[in-house]
Amino acid sequence: MLTRTIPLVDLSKFEHGSPAERQAFVDELGKAFHEIGFVGVTGHGIPKSLIDDFYSSSKAFFALEKATKSKYEVPGLAGQRGYTSFGKEHAKGSKVADLKEFFQIGQEVPDEDPLKPEYPDNVQVAEIPEFPQLGRQLYQAFEEKGGALLRAIALHLDLPEGYFDDRIEKGNSILRAIHYPPITSEPASAIRAESHEDINLITLLVGASAGGLQLLNMDGDWQDIQPEDDEIVINVGDMLQRLTNNYLKSTTHRVVNPPREMWHLPRLSIPFFLHPRSKMDLTVLDSCITADRPVAYEPITAGEYLDERLREIGLKK
Repeated sequence: MLTRTIPLVDLSKFEHGSPAERQAFVDELGKAFHEIGFVGVTGHGIPKSLIDDFYSSSKAFFALEKATKSKYEVPGLAGQRGYTSFGKEHAKGSKVADLKEFFQIGQEVPDEDPLKPEYPDNVQVAEIPEFPQLGRQLYQAFEEKGGALLRAIALHLDLPEGYFDDRIEKGNSILRAIHYPPITSEPASAIRAESHEDINLITLLVGASAGGLQLLNMDGDWQDIQPEDDEIVINVGDMLQRLTNNYLKSTTHRVVNPPREMWHLPRLSIPFFLHPRSKMDLTVLDSCITADRPVAYEPITAGEYLDERLREIGLKK
């Protein structure tokens, strides 16, 4: 039996439970986000069949010829829609590109929506049309469950339960299918994903096809995160850490290379980066400022912050 490195909570207790069960969930989630920055969530109700089908279609996409995949790389979008080829993205402060390629699906709004100029159309894939279609369905499921988790977090922060609702409605969230190809020669120094923190409010990750995810704990030790079958791993992003003045922790994490005898195995993972609308004000909440925790951040909007970070990781020039 593996020792768990992150707590496990049951979202159905918050969405459908008694007042006492809801409060217990809020307390457990808040404690996990404050102390560790990571939590495992069961009882989320996202159909396993949808996750499995999206995995299969992602696999099929990444198995296409390089020239075919390259047709779906859109210049000038900073990787925010469609395909990003191997070796383009690196961790903030790192000079070495991560050992991955990925495909991103973003928010969709009607043409007449005032937010339309912010949200380019998603990229369709002629060879595997179900790939982006299933991605949109999974996107919407993650958006809904991410909203529920943020309602619990709002209560933990003594904010109105719906504090985040209109801030994330039609938000700039991203579903990313990441493929780490087999490792064929000794990497210069790169690992599959160098240590980093996420940019957004929270990230929802469905179990990867192979291990390798690690978090950096308070003692400075790397710990493996090995989710169980029906578990979604959730972590705090920098925007939520910033908003709460470091009360909720955006924990450093990475994806390490497997042992040499498993280099031939690729890895596929599906994170959903939950972002607010770009105009959301990330000014530190008054309730998170104390004598021992003075204001740590200048005011900034979510859009300005995202722009800054995309440049730092090499996706935006």
